[in-house]
Amino acid sequence: MMSQSSSKRILLIEDEPDLVRGLRDALGFEGYAVASASTGDEGVRSARAQPPDCIILDLMLPDRNGFGVCGELRRILPRIPILILSARSHESDIIRGLEAGADDYVTKPFGVGELIARIGSLFRMISRQAVSSPRGPILIGRAAVDLAAQTVAIGSERSTLTFFEAECLRILHGSAGRVVSRDELLAEVWGAEGSHSSRTVDNVIVKLRRKLSDDARRPRHILTVYGAGYKLVP
Repeated sequence: MMSQSSSKRILLIEDEPDLVRGLRDALGFEGYAVASASTGDEGVRSARAQPPDCIILDLMLPDRNGFGVCGELRRILPRIPILILSARSHESDIIRGLEAGADDYVTKPFGVGELIARIGSLFRMISRQAVSSPRGPILIGRAAVDLAAQTVAIGSERSTLTFFEAECLRILHGSAGRVVSRDELLAEVWGAEGSHSSRTVDNVIVKLRRKLSDDARRPRHILTVYGAGYKLVP
């Protein structure tokens, strides 16, 4: 039987040669194929030419701001999980990285076992979404949402959902009319291995409202129930 890591390709965008060698060996031992790039531009070119199954991204690159690289990767590969691996450990950096499109954030120094567990968690969540998403589009106001394809269509306009946006919407849709707490969303979507807070959930909800054309000041579809969580009203 093939393991979860079999045939999975990871792109490592990191400019520290010793760290690249160490991670290549550790991830290779787990069965992952690893490609590497030492600059932001090289990483973006590699991701375009051969999209990986997961990207590990350092923020302090020699040529570009890592947050900008993350945002560009997210635009061109909206469904590929991105994990930031950085020495920048302030909460503001973590929030900025998640807002730029990262799915997880691990601070240096780190344990290799923890990093491998985080990567495995991302792949498990993607597999879970593939079998649990509703067949065909769901309607939320004027928006037709295909959770399996991670797309939102409003008239002729189409946008793409990130994995975690689609997962949050799947949970809310499955509980339509019921309040879903932030803790419940964190547990169901990010899992026990994540290092996220309620702010992570709030950031995803803000982005979902934009894509659903749900007025952030007076939302009609994803409602905030203060002190409790969120409720979807299709």
